[in-house]
Amino acid sequence: MRGSGRRLWALWLVPGYAFLYLPLALAVPLSFNDSRLVTRWTGFSWRWYGTLWQDAVLIDAALLSFRIAVLSATMALALGTLAGLALARFGRFRGRGAFVAGLSASLVMPDVVAGLMLLLLFVTLEQITGWPAGRGTLTVTLAHASLSVAYVAAVVQARLAEMPLDLEEAAADLYAPPAAVFLRVTAPLLAPALLSGWLLAFTLSLDDVVVASFTSGPGASTLPMVVFSQLRLGPTPEINALATVVIGAVTFALAAGGVLRRYGRRRHVMPGERST
Repeated sequence: MRGSGRRLWALWLVPGYAFLYLPLALAVPLSFNDSRLVTRWTGFSWRWYGTLWQDAVLIDAALLSFRIAVLSATMALALGTLAGLALARFGRFRGRGAFVAGLSASLVMPDVVAGLMLLLLFVTLEQITGWPAGRGTLTVTLAHASLSVAYVAAVVQARLAEMPLDLEEAAADLYAPPAAVFLRVTAPLLAPALLSGWLLAFTLSLDDVVVASFTSGPGASTLPMVVFSQLRLGPTPEINALATVVIGAVTFALAAGGVLRRYGRRRHVMPGERST
């Protein structure tokens, strides 16, 4: 029964993984095709990478996306850390249910609804206060930060739930002020969660196209928006080259993370354990 069960799982997993990763695997060789037609192979060439490097529209959109992702992830990290601390350390307080509901709304709300609500919010604020003056980089950054706060808060809250209070209470008993306790005790212990939350918010911002389409304006097109608009006319070799560059960067980051993780584990192994 176990052997047949494993074969049944394999029959389901193979087509599932093929559906997810086969398009990525096909984009890599097609990016080296000398022909502009993706259905016809005419020879190996690097020409599309040179074309991609000279494409000012894609380069500017990529730089804009990175700036927005860095700023929005940093804002989400600051607000999400405070929210996670409030949920994990403050216990029950008045309005906690409403706070959790409002914070968790972005986790389950469709991107179309979130983008429309943020657009209406920015339009209303502009009509009442005159700020923000139109839609652009600022509104996209604020929109991405507001949607990523819940993810950072969830990561920080989960980390704090696993952390014992002994060190923080000991620092407080030694007359350390709350700010010093957080900076010298809590923050170093939270460092992995803070890094994970920032990277998660950065990835969500860099990958978003729906919310950015609602909250952006002229001259503020992110890279996913530009790629989506170009794909309406069909895939091009430049897009395949861009996809290959992204796949290579992600693969390198994952490999470097795996190496650093193994190196960190070896450093924390005791000498007696290493010999065994």
